[in-house]
Amino acid sequence: MGKELPQRLLRELLKNSKRSDRELAKVLKVSQPTITRTRQKLEKNGIIEDYTIIPNFKNMGFEIMAINFVKIRPKILSPDITERARKFIARFPNTIFASAGEGMGMTGVSISFYKNFTEYQKIVNQFRTEWKDLSEDFQSFVVVIGEGEFKRFSTAHLKDLSL
Repeated sequence: MGKELPQRLLRELLKNSKRSDRELAKVLKVSQPTITRTRQKLEKNGIIEDYTIIPNFKNMGFEIMAINFVKIRPKILSPDITERARKFIARFPNTIFASAGEGMGMTGVSISFYKNFTEYQKIVNQFRTEWKDLSEDFQSFVVVIGEGEFKRFSTAHLKDLSL
């Protein structure tokens, strides 16, 4: 199968994952069974994890996107604290990504959407209350959705990358 077809298929799926294997086969000039096998291999190998949409967040009623950064006290980082963080973040379906990491003196990051500033502030205050003994710092970069946007939020932009 080589590397070329899986990469081309992945690019096409990044453009629009709703297309059928038949449509993709036409575009890529191969048979539909070849596309089906290639797609299944990409799924089996974990290259494709989900098929989802990127909605218009503003039309969904969200006014704010926040990229939140936290610094957990290094002396207390443990598997128990990591599990506590997982359970805490799982309570908030508006958080679409959360991870440990490093940068800007912080050790964790999350990306969340909020209906309004009041909802954002409520959840930030909840975090500060529940994690006050474990965190040293909490900062947010707040975006008003639809204002000042230079490039819309979408994984479709990845289609142009060399994979």
